[in-house]
Amino acid sequence: MPAAKKSKTLYSVHPGVAMVQKWIKELPEKTGRSLDEWIELTRKSGPPTEKERRDWLKKEHKFGTNSAICIAERAEGKGTEDDTPEGYLEAAEQWVEAMFSGPKAALRPLYDDLLKIALTLGPDAKASPGKTAVSLYRNHVFANLKPSTNTRIDVGLSLGNMKTPKRLIDTGGYQKKDRITRRIEVKSKSDIDDELKRWLKKAYEMDA
Repeated sequence: MPAAKKSKTLYSVHPGVAMVQKWIKELPEKTGRSLDEWIELTRKSGPPTEKERRDWLKKEHKFGTNSAICIAERAEGKGTEDDTPEGYLEAAEQWVEAMFSGPKAALRPLYDDLLKIALTLGPDAKASPGKTAVSLYRNHVFANLKPSTNTRIDVGLSLGNMKTPKRLIDTGGYQKKDRITRRIEVKSKSDIDDELKRWLKKAYEMDA
């Protein structure tokens, strides 16, 4: 049962799911067609490839980029994991399994330790996986956990442009207006030390 699945998972539904649900609900009123009708039209009357369909939806039907991507993906039978909370949580577990499979499997214990630390920062700390990284939320993303190589997890931190020690590598995010502006490399359990925990807590507190 989906409810039981949700109660056992460590993950929380990504805020983007609510946005997708709102978009789906408003689509008929705004465009005259439901999502299913747009998918059917795209398959029947649109060009053959996903990229061509995105361009076709934008040019012929005046969709914005995000909406065109969503419809074109679904016409290919993809992207539906964002349509419901239950679908997202099921996909989230699979994404994490895939993220730490194969040559990156050895990083899983490090990830599990980091996730546990992050989720005990406060009662409102949440983790929402994507396909390549796990975002940590409070009110916004305050950090993320990403297996960047086969031997390293990067702990990304939202710290604005504050002065930090050399160990915290500048991601260039501040200049690009990204949330994540620093990262700490984790290659072994010894890297998950008090300093890392302090900076993770700092990023969490800054998102109060």
